Amino acid sequence: MTKGAYAYILCCADGTYYTGWTSDLDRRLEMHNSGRGAAYTRARRPVRLAYAERLPSRSAAMRREQRIKRLGHQGKAQLIDAVRAEADEVKGG
Repeated sequence: MTKGAYAYILCCADGTYYTGWTSDLDRRLEMHNSGRGAAYTRARRPVRLAYAERLPSRSAAMRREQRIKRLGHQGKAQLIDAVRAEADEVKGG
């Protein structure tokens, strides 16, 4: 049985986005913030998790990561905003 994985977007301290995938979201976020993650985030700390999507497999997470990367900054912002709006709607009733 394969373990699930995540595609995620981080918001960096300089306002840019970093997109990646992982099988352990908490551990990966800690790695990014400690400077042991990607070179891109190392110079842009602290980072915060802005979006995460659980997927059934590593390969699905990698494919989703590539689709998200193609969105560009504005597309990623819209994806993040849409998820936040949906979460707010669920909380509000």
